[in-house]
Amino acid sequence: MARYMETLTIERGGFRIKVPESWWEFDVRPESRDDSVRRMVGERIEQHPELAAYRDTYTAFLRKSAADAWKSGALYCGCMAESFGGDTPITASVTVSIVGGRTRSGDPLSTDPATIAGGLAVREAKKEGDAWRKVTTVDIPGVGPAARTYGIEDIPVPDDALNRTVRAVLMQTFIPVPGQEGKVALVAGSSQVLDLADSFFDIFDAITSTFRFAN
Repeated sequence: MARYMETLTIERGGFRIKVPESWWEFDVRPESRDDSVRRMVGERIEQHPELAAYRDTYTAFLRKSAADAWKSGALYCGCMAESFGGDTPITASVTVSIVGGRTRSGDPLSTDPATIAGGLAVREAKKEGDAWRKVTTVDIPGVGPAARTYGIEDIPVPDDALNRTVRAVLMQTFIPVPGQEGKVALVAGSSQVLDLADSFFDIFDAITSTFRFAN
């Protein structure tokens, strides 16, 4: 998978980040997401007319996904779907969210990277094929230290009555937001292509390293 890639700089309110130029944006912004989903579904049905009967289902699902992502603090979601010669495309996504929390007494949670890392759980695989998670701190050039988790995780399916999960490669980096008490920029990269976990960790790390707060 390793190859030279041109990058595209994405700028949103308060931050910018670079992603490979071949990636596309899943628009979560309220003012534009409905039109974006409509165009996306329309383009896909043009390519695959047999999907026309499911237009309303796809549209409703994607609009709900975009609304849920925005509600949870997501400001940007970049996606890739590329074929490298196999039958199944290689897919992944990177999401940038602004999130925060408070203690039971109402005080903002600490954004100190060491404190955040200390509160994140490590998970060891008991046998081959189990989910696992490592916790560390990293230095983002031009930004500073940040807490990070990475591993193979079982991610709950939102609003699923059966409490099902999806296993995915996942890296999450928690970057303190300057001047905003209790707020962090969460840069999360994920892919369900587990065999390429190490390659995706490198890709997600490279993308996250380009994160900068806007002046």
